[in-house]
Amino acid sequence: MVVNLVNSSATRTPVTSELPLVSVIVPAYNAEDFIAETLDSVLQQTYGNLEVVVVDDGSDDRTAAIVAAIGDRDDRVRLISQGNAGVAAARNLGIAQSSGSLIAPLDADDLWHCSNLERQVACLLTHGESTGVVYTWSLDIDESNQLTGDFHASKAEGMIYKLLLCHNFLGNASASLIRRSCLEQVQGYSVALRAAGVQGCEDWDLYLRLAARYEFRVVPEFLVGYRKIVTSMSADLSQMAKSHDFMLRSLKPQSQLPAYIYRLSYSSFLMYLARQSDEQRQPRETIAWLRRTLKFDPLTPFLRLSFYWLWLHSLAQMLGARCQRTMGRRSAAIGRDAVTRQARGTTAQPQPEYWRQPPMKPQPQFQATGVALSPTTWRLRLTIVITHLLQRWL
Repeated sequence: MVVNLVNSSATRTPVTSELPLVSVIVPAYNAEDFIAETLDSVLQQTYGNLEVVVVDDGSDDRTAAIVAAIGDRDDRVRLISQGNAGVAAARNLGIAQSSGSLIAPLDADDLWHCSNLERQVACLLTHGESTGVVYTWSLDIDESNQLTGDFHASKAEGMIYKLLLCHNFLGNASASLIRRSCLEQVQGYSVALRAAGVQGCEDWDLYLRLAARYEFRVVPEFLVGYRKIVTSMSADLSQMAKSHDFMLRSLKPQSQLPAYIYRLSYSSFLMYLARQSDEQRQPRETIAWLRRTLKFDPLTPFLRLSFYWLWLHSLAQMLGARCQRTMGRRSAAIGRDAVTRQARGTTAQPQPEYWRQPPMKPQPQFQATGVALSPTTWRLRLTIVITHLLQRWL
């Protein structure tokens, strides 16, 4: 069962002087595999008044050539090149070279549903200048655009700084629409993380600085496909942990929040890293992240069902790996015995492979047009309820 089905219209919103220009900022580094599909999802937007600024951050593949070819066909796409300076510097350069009053960041491998900008702009225009950011929900996808089953969803709105400090419920850089005036007030993306050698939380850092001054609003629909691949920056978990620590240390002197807020932020993020490690089938690393979670927060992890599941799953994986090694040795012995019996002419007929698993049904894919997909109802509702209760408690 799915919820929040979005019926997409194929018609594009006509451009009028009343519609604000949206500048889509796409930093790209060695993104040749996905950049064309990403830009196609932007150019199919039903919101017509947009420009696309792609900043090639020193790529050594065909990224720049692909973007240039797309720009030749559609004059809304513009390519800017710089030496490799990091994602924050690339985004800042793109923003500086753009003209829109609204800024829509987009990673070079993510996808938008065709109604994404139209719905976000409509939401932002219904609220006053006190609203600086509108965000929407996102679904995790793999290299083939298939849904992995994970998602980012929340209904938190208003002044959400404390909740956002504990948990980045926006989930990624591609889910937001930001007023340019608000970005200028907080001086854009921070390049300090790159300078410190701890890239990874640039979007979260920006969201927090915006949340300290402005209200957030939400479009509660799944309009973003957030791509997670092994070679992406978000897959480097130790780097992400260092980036999160640097971000909190830089923010702490500017706020008077109690210490438990920061402990909760550490434990929540380390639990996230444990889940990512589990997805990468690294049970020992998963247990290491769980142990670090308890170091920062010896209480709240025990209130999370995922804490127990990750422990049990990691231990089962480690036990299973040991069993596989044992079975591997036994299989080798059986193989040697089969060769011996074959030489003697006594090889028995092979038995049916009854243990073979039936082929898995293909996962649904994120579609840039048509009906937007969403997770099962109970998971979505549970996530929203937990986030709501946490916001009220904080």
